[in-house]
Amino acid sequence: MRKRFYYTFLIVIIVRLGSQLPIPGIDVSQIQTYLEEMLGDSFSFFNSFTGGSFLSMSVFALNVTPYITASIIMQLMTIAIPALEEMQRDGEDGKKRMNKITRWVSVGLAVLESTGLAIGFHRSNVINGSNAFAILTIVVSLTAGSCIILWMGDQISEKGIGNGISIILLINIVSRMPADFANLYEMFVKNKDAVRAVIAVCIILAVVIGTTILVIILQDAERRIPVQYSQKVQGRRLSGSQASYIPLKVNTAGVIPVIFASSLLSVPSIIVNLFGVQTGTTATKILQGLNQRYWFNPEFPWASVGLILYIFLNIVFAYFYTSITFNPMEVSNNMKKSGGFIPGIRPGKPTQDYLNKILNYIVLIGVTGLVIVALIPIFFNGVFKADVSFGGTSLIIIVGVILETMKQLESQLLVRNYSGFLNDK
Repeated sequence: MRKRFYYTFLIVIIVRLGSQLPIPGIDVSQIQTYLEEMLGDSFSFFNSFTGGSFLSMSVFALNVTPYITASIIMQLMTIAIPALEEMQRDGEDGKKRMNKITRWVSVGLAVLESTGLAIGFHRSNVINGSNAFAILTIVVSLTAGSCIILWMGDQISEKGIGNGISIILLINIVSRMPADFANLYEMFVKNKDAVRAVIAVCIILAVVIGTTILVIILQDAERRIPVQYSQKVQGRRLSGSQASYIPLKVNTAGVIPVIFASSLLSVPSIIVNLFGVQTGTTATKILQGLNQRYWFNPEFPWASVGLILYIFLNIVFAYFYTSITFNPMEVSNNMKKSGGFIPGIRPGKPTQDYLNKILNYIVLIGVTGLVIVALIPIFFNGVFKADVSFGGTSLIIIVGVILETMKQLESQLLVRNYSGFLNDK
């Protein structure tokens, strides 16, 4: 375990060093201005996921974002392509093939994203040199950086503490927190009288700790549906009659609804800024309504429409993604084949309807908590101008990765204890 920790720490250092290595032939300050104008709120979102490397446009600027997008695309494609759905059910071998396809898709997305960024930089004259070689340098650097990140994530999974891609994403988000807390200190504590400074510190700590506790509860909460298995005759013995349960997580969709909703709302602003579309007064107000910075700002009351749309999209994507990842009909059929049943519920269609009913309630509770967590930093940003790169989405990722990594470490330590016990004998 000690060697695994050291190996993971070494990979993390390499990732952070690579995030500070700029691509040759670019002006970082002009790049930053261009990205802020083009992406708007999505700029801080991407920058948080890449640990600030997107801001400096380093060789690791794309980081794990192509892989995250590819994973989501592959999960959605399993609905439309039966071969992928069959592959997903094909045990460990199918999982390896799906993972291989996902990596190739992520490489393709990295090429596509880096090409789009390079062309945008060329049109805006923010790169040194307007020839094809300068564009090719950016494309190759960003794509190679993304591939190296994927390889290092695999190394953490195999030789480190596990959860390689998730660990890199966790480190990227955490690396931005010191700067965010420094900004909060500059805004609300520095040069303030003692009473106001103490109150500000207490409020900041209360919000961060309270949000973290809420995220932990949201991530760990689950509804356990009891399942009873009938007795079977195997040879001369009776087997079965075991009690088990189906664990249904309250936050079944994780952070996917927030990512989908935020990305969808940022598309109009990206299109307008990318193609230089001229907008009138009405169109400007619509774009402001889709911008998270204006949602809780009293000076822009019409932005509440964007807030309502954001909440609605979160609910829609939560139900949609849950329907992809959990199939009540399949669970009901598997239980029926195994001789299992829910006490008080008949097998077959009644079990499927019961699972659907429970799942609808759980998803509603989960997405309500998810929206609350996501809106907390947006609220303080709109009302108090407390602009930070990490928010509810980042906290959910941090808590989820830490809890999952802790479980893996506990299982590995348990194996070590069993090995020691056997060796003593």
